[in-house]
Amino acid sequence: MEQAPSQAASGFGRPWIALTVAFALHVLDEATTGFLNIYNPTVIAVRAHWRWFPMPTFGYREWLVGLILGVMLCAVLTPAASHGARWLRPLAWLYALIHLFNAMGHTVATILGHTVSSVTFPRPAPGFYSSPLLFIGSVWLMMRLWQTRAKPTEVRVVSTDLSLRKVS
Repeated sequence: MEQAPSQAASGFGRPWIALTVAFALHVLDEATTGFLNIYNPTVIAVRAHWRWFPMPTFGYREWLVGLILGVMLCAVLTPAASHGARWLRPLAWLYALIHLFNAMGHTVATILGHTVSSVTFPRPAPGFYSSPLLFIGSVWLMMRLWQTRAKPTEVRVVSTDLSLRKVS
């Protein structure tokens, strides 16, 4: 089914669904490579230095169910993204930025071989293999959001001269 030109011009559905598929693959990647074995000790170590640190620790089941529900919600929002829903645009920016920084975090952790000095792991970091997909999907979504942003309306001056002129 073909989209109406105004919907296609303002929509960001393709990069949204691409990022959502990358998100789903990233959840699978993290779940199968022991991500929580690195994440939870990192949060505990950071909290030891900064008590205000807002990130929670998770049990495997609650973490996985929460991420699966997040992926499902993003998939359900795809039609709204395809139609360029204005209310979804700020959330789409947040969605893209979170995954951009997530991808970069996994890459940096892989390069360093640790998150904090006390939490080391053999390289690559859990979740690293799907990070390029998150990065590409995030950049694509941000580019599309930028391309489809609301632009100031053009003001056109139209002549209102309706006088009749004699043609010789």
